[in-house]
Amino acid sequence: MMQVASVAGEVIDVPLSISIRTRLPWLTVNLGTTFLAAATVSLFESTLAQVVVLAAFLPVVAGQGGIGGTQTLTLIVRSIALGELVGVSATRILVREAALGILHGVWLGVLVAAVSIIWKQNIGLGIVLGLAMFGNMIIAGSVGAAVPLLLRRLGVDPAVASAVIVTTVTDVFGFLLFLGIASAAISLIQ
Repeated sequence: MMQVASVAGEVIDVPLSISIRTRLPWLTVNLGTTFLAAATVSLFESTLAQVVVLAAFLPVVAGQGGIGGTQTLTLIVRSIALGELVGVSATRILVREAALGILHGVWLGVLVAAVSIIWKQNIGLGIVLGLAMFGNMIIAGSVGAAVPLLLRRLGVDPAVASAVIVTTVTDVFGFLLFLGIASAAISLIQ
């Protein structure tokens, strides 16, 4: 099935040495990319110092984006492996997943805004968080579809490599959106 799908990679019962060769490079790349996310957050140290409560919500935006992107990439990787994408336009897939990202972003943005407003009694924080969630879910859907398709085209196993790239993008852009909007609207959340 993997050969039909043009996906080369690890199967579950191979020797550990093969699993290490297949996975460890991507885990190492992931470690490096987490520093990219940390560097992104550090760009906003002054904003975080002024409104410390923002730090509590960083995992909300990044985590939800990561899950949204992972759901999409899992669907795409499974479809590749099962041969379901034969004759299906990449553009059609990308537009569909971006539309889902918009719909998910609206719902989750409103929900996270409401929860944060009730919890922290801060409407400005809720608006900032809701906007960041909306944007990151669009990014998650789009990148979650694009990355495995691109990796497959490049001959890299999308089942092993996609999550590293997708979570990095959703973390970095989630932090940029949340902390960037918060910096611009700091007077609303203080």
